[in-house]
Parts: sequence; structure tokens; C-alpha cells
Amino acid sequence: MGTGKGGAVEIEAGGRAVRLSSPDKVYFPERGLTKRDVAEYYLAVAAGITRALRDRPTTLERYPDGVEGESFFQKRAPKNLPDWIPTAHITFPSGRSADEICPTEPAAVLWAANLGCLTFHPWPVRRGDTDRPDELRIDLDPQPGTDYHHAVAAAHELRALLDEVGLRGWPKTSGGRGLHVFVPIEPRWTFTEVRRCAIALGRELERRMPDEVTTAWWKEERGARIFVDYNQTARDRTIASAYSVRPRPHAPVSAPLRWEELDDAEPRDFDIVTMPARFAELGDLHGEMDEHAFGLEAVLERAARDERDHGLGDMPYPPDHPKMPGEPKRVQPSRAKHPDPHPDPEA
Repeated sequence: MGTGKGGAVEIEAGGRAVRLSSPDKVYFPERGLTKRDVAEYYLAVAAGITRALRDRPTTLERYPDGVEGESFFQKRAPKNLPDWIPTAHITFPSGRSADEICPTEPAAVLWAANLGCLTFHPWPVRRGDTDRPDELRIDLDPQPGTDYHHAVAAAHELRALLDEVGLRGWPKTSGGRGLHVFVPIEPRWTFTEVRRCAIALGRELERRMPDEVTTAWWKEERGARIFVDYNQTARDRTIASAYSVRPRPHAPVSAPLRWEELDDAEPRDFDIVTMPARFAELGDLHGEMDEHAFGLEAVLERAARDERDHGLGDMPYPPDHPKMPGEPKRVQPSRAKHPDPHPDPEA
């Protein structure tokens, strides 16, 4: 690592020099961790983060002044994008479109880190086909009154369910209290179909663990349970990548785990200080994912059976999505029970 003018340094990543400006700027005041610390962390896990992002349109969650400063999500590729970082054209639910960066090498990760990117949010598609996901992502989100260990119980049941339908998942911490399970799939289905599979799996988990798991979209109906956030599979909804730094005071990261580790793991133990040694010892625990691509036929059959036998069709989309065919009304249950006495005729 060499020093440049103005206090900037150059970092060598995969044979390419990347300029890091203001390397001593403090990003995590609680721990005194700097921009350079973030860059060196990403360099230490370069093989893992690059594998997680490779060829995926990626939104950058930027904190140019550290976690206590202003932040924003950058979807469109910055104007000063180097010509060695490819992009992909993606379409948002609104019908608008943009070119997003698609990291293909460690230097691209370091380049984004220089912009203050802490968390990388890759789409579940590759730039070769941005309309057909190659990952089914299941987000186990603890609600108030639950924690990581409740998510673990749901994850174990999910693992058994995936096995029944011929799928295999790779778990990781969210960087908070939750768990993510990623399933590599053949890129043959649309976002709508993949989301339908997430709903079907969530509903089956809910049937098996009714007191512990919910698919209720409305917070008032979830209770102290683990929410299977099926809408994280909707178009333009993304999940933090494996190895991404999360913007919390103690600088945690989203850590890939072995299934056998789930029960004893503590999410706070995985941060930008501890993760490099773990990575050096174990390598990329999700590295094998690219060797697999599963089919969704068995899950889609379950979804069809839910609809046919139980009348369980679609569920509400996020508010920024247009109304979808077959989608139920997006009305909070408490408001549906007490209609607005002065409805808006234009609504």
C-alpha cells in the first residue's frame, strides 16, 4: 500500500491499483475504525465478496462520512465509473430503468469502498439476463420479542423443508439479528415465479411453526415471531451480500455460516476485525454455490396446491410496486375493519 498526494493511498487489489482518499477518516467512531480499515477488510475477504457480487447488478449503500453521517443508496452507476467495471441495464417496477455496476474483480469492491460504500446490495440476477433470478433468497427477520436464536430454529426447519423439495440452502447472518438462506437456482423463472416460491416456502414454515413463524405482511399481525420476508424476492428488492459490512456502531458483517454453526454462533462476533482471520482459516463457506443450480418445479407445485386446495393466492407487494394481477388489497387489516368514513374518490 503506497501513499499518494493529499494523504491518499493506493491499494493493490487483484493486480490493479485503487486509490483510497482520506484513508484515516473515522467510519465507526465507537471502535475507532477508519475508511482504511474497511478497505483492508474487503481486501482480506476479496475472494468471498467478489464471488458474492460477480456479474450482479449492485446497489451501493454509501456512508461517505461514516456510520454517523448521511447515507444514501446509489442504484445508478456513478458518472466517474472506471471503464474496467462493467454495468448491466436493469428495469425497476415503475418501468424506469438504469445501468448498475456489476463487480467482477476485487478492485471494483475497493473502488466502491473508496466512495464510502459499506454494504453491497446485489440483485439475484446476472448481467447476462437481468429478468431471471439465479438465486432464491429467504430472509428470516426477527420481529420485536424475538432474536437470532429464534431465527435459527426457523432456519433448521427451513433446511428440512428445502431438502424435501430437492433444494439446498447456504445460510449467513444478516449482520443484525436475522438470518438469510440463499438457494442457487436455474435462471428459468421470472421474479414473480421466484417470489411465489418464497411465499410457498414461508407458508409451509408457518404451518409447521405457527407460534414461531409468520408470513404476515402487516406488522400489526406478526406478533413475536420470525417474519419470512417473501417480498425480498420481488424485483428491485435486494439483500445485503455475504461479507458486506453493515452500518451499525460495532461494524458487523454478513457472515456465511455452516449449518452446524448456527446454534452456537453469535452475530456480533463477526465484524471487520474478526472476519479476516476466520476467512483465512475457512475460506469462502459459500464458495460452492456457483457449482449448483436447482429447479423450482416442486415448490411451484406446492404453491399451486396452496391456491387450489386452500385458496391461498398472492400476497401484498411492497408499496413502491404497481398493483399486480391477483394481488390482494393493500389495506392494513385494522383499517379494513374500520373503513375511512371519508374515502378519497380518486383513490
